[in-house]
Amino acid sequence: MKRGEVWIGNLNPNRGAETGKIRPVLIVQADFLTQQGSETVVVLPLTTQVRSGKEPLHVTIPARDRLRETCQVMPEQPRTLDRRRLDGGPLTTLSDSEMGRVEKSLLAVLGMF
Repeated sequence: MKRGEVWIGNLNPNRGAETGKIRPVLIVQADFLTQQGSETVVVLPLTTQVRSGKEPLHVTIPARDRLRETCQVMPEQPRTLDRRRLDGGPLTTLSDSEMGRVEKSLLAVLGMF
């Protein structure tokens, strides 16, 4: 499990407007935390409802490897999940360019850009 990989995450149960369901998630947590055995992992959910109007905040990831559908990363919905909620990965790994765009979007969402 490494930063930049897409896994299947169980985001249930959700509350209100939180993103739920079992869906692909992008690992954004620093590798040193994961390698130290952290029991939780920080992720960003992906959606298959690709909307060009959501770009550049939502980063589009084309279908490839085991990621069957084109998706968009939702940086405004970060979640910390117990490792046991992650399975079936990695489906794919984002390129440096894709991760750079995700990082820029996440920083904007957090007001750090």
